[in-house]
Amino acid sequence: MPTPDSDAGPGESARGSAPVIAFFDVDNTLLHGASVYHLGRIAWKRGHVGWRDLSRFAWQQARFKSVGENHRHQLAVRDRALELVAGHSVLELEAIAVETYDAHLQALLLPQVVERARAHLAQGHEVWLLTATPEACARVIAERLGLTGAIGTRIESVDGVFTGALLGPVMHGGHKADAAARLAGERGVRIADCWAYSDSRNDIPLLELVGHQQVVNPDAALARHAASRGWPVMRDRPRASRP
Repeated sequence: MPTPDSDAGPGESARGSAPVIAFFDVDNTLLHGASVYHLGRIAWKRGHVGWRDLSRFAWQQARFKSVGENHRHQLAVRDRALELVAGHSVLELEAIAVETYDAHLQALLLPQVVERARAHLAQGHEVWLLTATPEACARVIAERLGLTGAIGTRIESVDGVFTGALLGPVMHGGHKADAAARLAGERGVRIADCWAYSDSRNDIPLLELVGHQQVVNPDAALARHAASRGWPVMRDRPRASRP
C-alpha cells in the first residue's frame, strides 16, 4: 500500500495474527475541517437553525482550521450538537447526516488517510471512527467508507425525539482513550496491538494508550509531542484543494 515516508503503516505481517483495531479521529484527521459545521449548513438549509447560528458555525469552522482543537472548541461542539438536534427526531438527524456527507464531507476526505483505513481493513483489522462529532453523523461516514463502526458524541432521545441532553460526555480527550480501551476489551483485542490516528493535542491520551501512533496534520502542541516521542507524522489535503 502507498504510505508516507515517515511510516510504513500496517504491514503484511499483521494478516492472520491476533485481532487489531485502528481508531481514527474525524475532524482534521479523516477529513478537512469540522464536520459539525457542515451538519449546521444542511440543518440551516432545512430550516432547523437560523442564519445567526450558521454565521457562528462559519466563524468557528475558520477558527478550527487555523488553530486546531482546544477545550473551548470542544465545548462549542457540544453546544452546536445540542442546538442542531433538540426537538428533532432521530430520523431527521440521520437524513441530515446523509445529505451532509453527500453534499460536503465526501469532497473533504483526506485520501492518504482513507487509504490507511482501507489498508487496515485489508489486513483484517477493525476500523472505528472515534470522534466528538454526533454519533449519527459519524456512523454515516463509517458506513459510506465501509468501516467497521463509529463511536461519537451521543445525544439523548425519548420516543425517537432528541431532548437536547447528552448521553455521557463529549467524545474527546481522555474519554476517547476510555472508549477505545472499553471497545478493545469487548472485542478481546490487546490495546498494545491497536493503532490511533489523530491531529489534536486532545487525543494524546488515546495516542499514548495504543501501541501504534500516526499523527495527521497535527496542531502545534501535538507536533511537539510527536517529535519528542518519535511518532510518525503524515500531512495530507483533500483532492479538491490540490493544484
